[in-house]
Parts: sequence; C-alpha cells; structure tokens
Amino acid sequence: MERKQCYFCDEKMDKIDYKDAYLIRRFMNSQGKIYPPKRHGICTKHQRTLAQAIKRARVMALAPFVVK
Repeated sequence: MERKQCYFCDEKMDKIDYKDAYLIRRFMNSQGKIYPPKRHGICTKHQRTLAQAIKRARVMALAPFVVK
C-alpha cells in the first residue's frame, strides 16, 4: 500500500494558523476529535503543530470541544 503524503509538506506550509477554521476542521471528525496521523498521512512534525492549532482554536471558540 502506498504511503500518503503529508498535506502540509506538499503545500510547503511552515505554520498552521489556528484561525483557519476550514483547514482545521478537515482534520477533525464529526465529534470534534483530532484524527490520528495515519488517517490523513500527516508527518509527525505537522501532527504536533496541527494538534496545538486545534487546541488553540477550541479555546478561542473557533472549533468545538465536543459536538452533542
């Protein structure tokens, strides 16, 4: 099986902006949980920064903590 390429490496994105809610929502499921790196093929470096951006977006009320 062919390995997926990291979206952020392909787009040459150094920083993941927590204010970009549409981009962040792509990496969360319908319950508001963060997808694991294997799901989208995100590299370790970008998975850490993505998780941090999602957590910041949650605090700023741009992304949900939990969807009821």
